[in-house]
Amino acid sequence: MLLIARVQEAVHKLEMGAGARFLRGAVLVLAVALVGLRYDLHGYQNMFAPEGMDAAQLARNIAQGRGYTTLFIRPFSLYLLKKHNESGASANPDFARVRSAHPDIANPPVYPLVLAGLMKVLPFHWALNFQSSFWSENGHFERYEPDFLIALFNQALLLASVGLTFFLARKLFDRPVAWLSAILVFGCGPLWRFSISGLSTMLLLLVFLALAWCIMKIEERGRDQQPSPRRLLALALSAGALAGAGALARYAFGWIIIPVVLFVVFFSGPRPMTRAVAAAGIFLAILAPWMIRNIVVSGTPFGVAGFSLVGNTTVFPGFQLERSLHPDFTFALWPTQYIVKLLNGVRGILTDDLPRFGGSWASSLFLAGLLLPFRGLPIRRMRYFLFMCLGLFIVVQALDQTRLAVISPDVNSENLLVLLIPLVFIYGVSFFFTLLDQMKLPAPEWRYVVAGAFIIVSCLPMIFTLLPPSISPVSFPPYYPPSIQTISRWMKPNELVMSDVPWAVAWYGQRQSVWLSLNAQNDFFDLNDNYKAVNALYLTPETMDARFLSDWVLPHNYSWGSFILQAITRNQIPPSFPLQKAPPGFLPEQLFLSDWARWEAPQQPPP
Repeated sequence: MLLIARVQEAVHKLEMGAGARFLRGAVLVLAVALVGLRYDLHGYQNMFAPEGMDAAQLARNIAQGRGYTTLFIRPFSLYLLKKHNESGASANPDFARVRSAHPDIANPPVYPLVLAGLMKVLPFHWALNFQSSFWSENGHFERYEPDFLIALFNQALLLASVGLTFFLARKLFDRPVAWLSAILVFGCGPLWRFSISGLSTMLLLLVFLALAWCIMKIEERGRDQQPSPRRLLALALSAGALAGAGALARYAFGWIIIPVVLFVVFFSGPRPMTRAVAAAGIFLAILAPWMIRNIVVSGTPFGVAGFSLVGNTTVFPGFQLERSLHPDFTFALWPTQYIVKLLNGVRGILTDDLPRFGGSWASSLFLAGLLLPFRGLPIRRMRYFLFMCLGLFIVVQALDQTRLAVISPDVNSENLLVLLIPLVFIYGVSFFFTLLDQMKLPAPEWRYVVAGAFIIVSCLPMIFTLLPPSISPVSFPPYYPPSIQTISRWMKPNELVMSDVPWAVAWYGQRQSVWLSLNAQNDFFDLNDNYKAVNALYLTPETMDARFLSDWVLPHNYSWGSFILQAITRNQIPPSFPLQKAPPGFLPEQLFLSDWARWEAPQQPPP
């Protein structure tokens, strides 16, 4: 009888007590793991975002003790460093600092430092693996191990963001809203795409959600009958610190300090100015040392990134500014072009990005429920913060857009609106439950059926990704790591490669690579003769498959398009061009030219 009683007690605990919670937790963890495994086997791709490869190669340099230096050389970075160093007394003629380790003045430091720490902890193997069936298939390249490890890390950050979304929604609304919001964020296809891109978006998303939690707690403490000044000050300092950390992960995110300060002023209780000044002060204190470092190195507080406003305007269309050795800012002072850029950017966001925001119907419910009168004061005030962030991010994203937003409209580092997806889903789900409460259903159980249908419809992009056929993990065109590592083994570590995908050569090949000059004549020879000798030219479908008329014929006689036409149709390289040797097997998709037949000599050790 005693044994039977113990068995019954154990069964009761398993069904109703701690055992039931353990089983539910185990099933949840198993479901999350299976979805993640299915995505990584079926929808994963190697890095396809240039900024992701740039941050990764920078992180590797940090992890290997080379300091904050980069192998990806922007001609505009050479211009800034040379202009700054020429003004001071220096016996070193390498004013652009390209003949040695080139300091990076394009990336904020937080994300590369985090990746560098990851590279110190995990074993990263830089050479391609053709032995394992997971990394290759029948001897053909499939996945690059460092890309995959970085993707797993970002997916872990995504899962942390899902958990924080749950706690935010439960604090603002209730458990049903929290569970459904977390499920929608977990099933958001665009967020999973960001997780494999190598971008800092997942880290920044976690920072933003932590900031939203601080904002919510500031509002909550501010409504106390006798609010604690110390707690409110600590929360304001935390909010300012998180805004500063986010700005050091992505410069454009720093503008969020404006909504933070305004929220503190209006909703943090009596005498808010001290807290607002404290939040702004800690934000500037965190940002200032890095700005001083950039000023010392390049004479500008944000380096190359500080000129993003000028990029992709009528003065510097496309990537022309980043590829310029001698940019002319004479017409950059005209305000008309910035007004045009702002209007065109806002128009594209409002007509294209917002209607399909987050790739889910939940965002449509958020837009439809904008005027819904919430009874709870915290809910209304957090919606004010969300509105301020939404309006600010629309303007900042429109002005900050460069050619990257055209190459990859959704997954790029200039997409700030993606950070609002969890909060937008929370309010969209709350509106869904408002509609659900008004439905006349045959039985209460039908609520679960309707909620399940809503989840399926909202997560359709993610569901279709998990269904056959599988996506090729190789991001070609234009990136094919075996080719990049092959040409990199032909190069010595101190030699310079010019490429149309220099971020990929820097990441996969571990060789110093400069961005393709604006033309094959004056700009190329200026860089080659006055900065550092270019030992090889590597072109991918990024250039080889460009538009014939717009990119090859119309620019001018010395464009790279005309250079390629002459090389392919006439099988002839201009006699004055210093790179005359080409190995077999690259044309027509790729072109590699070198100063001598390196492939006939013993190869360098693999990167």
